[in-house]
Amino acid sequence: MKARIHSVESCGTVDGPGLRFVTFLQGCPLRCVYCHNPDTWECGDGKEMTVDELLEEASSYLPYMKFSGGGVTLSGGEPLLQPRFVQAFFEACKEKGIHTALDTSGTIMPANIEDILAVTDLVLLDVKHIDDEKHQSITGVSNKNTKKMIQLLEDKSIPVWIRHVIVPGWTDDDQSLDKLGQFIRQHSVVKHVEVLPFHKMGEYKWEQLGFDYQLTEVSPPDEETMEKAKRKLMLDNENLAVK
Repeated sequence: MKARIHSVESCGTVDGPGLRFVTFLQGCPLRCVYCHNPDTWECGDGKEMTVDELLEEASSYLPYMKFSGGGVTLSGGEPLLQPRFVQAFFEACKEKGIHTALDTSGTIMPANIEDILAVTDLVLLDVKHIDDEKHQSITGVSNKNTKKMIQLLEDKSIPVWIRHVIVPGWTDDDQSLDKLGQFIRQHSVVKHVEVLPFHKMGEYKWEQLGFDYQLTEVSPPDEETMEKAKRKLMLDNENLAVK
């Protein structure tokens, strides 16, 4: 079993709990206007790796994972574009007792999704926008499958971390944040919410690839905007961690 891999991060600290071996799979169906890794979009790019090759590399960091309560994370791009590999790799990880996390937008629902979730300990769900029309303007696709995904995770009691990027003028209006907060509160499997500030660190990649970057005039959100978003998404859920 092979997959096309964009890159790996051996000791990641932001893509799940503890120290994590993070693999960024190649290919993505979304075209997010604020994407900082547009070089992950093309499915045919990256390098080929087998499950065994990736597992061998990840296993060399196993002591750090175990000590820190970490594990492996498959991210992208969109990892569910290569669903058979995701399932096979996670199955191999579970045989070694390694914690598994899937970082996905939920827009792809492959035929083997239930088999994948059977070997997934945590899902990092990237909610680009709660409103479908605005989601389409940001990503080019609907958010209907994202909502179906979180309901499936709820049904299977799989813990979820929500990720949401605050882009001034795109995702920071009060109505949308209130609506997203209500959506989060409806799902008991959501244990953590990451409110992330938009940044321009990937703008040069758009230029190198010949893509039109729409957010040249948009500045990163200020501290007040970020704190407002965190308050609105936390609502009255005292058990929900928001950062």
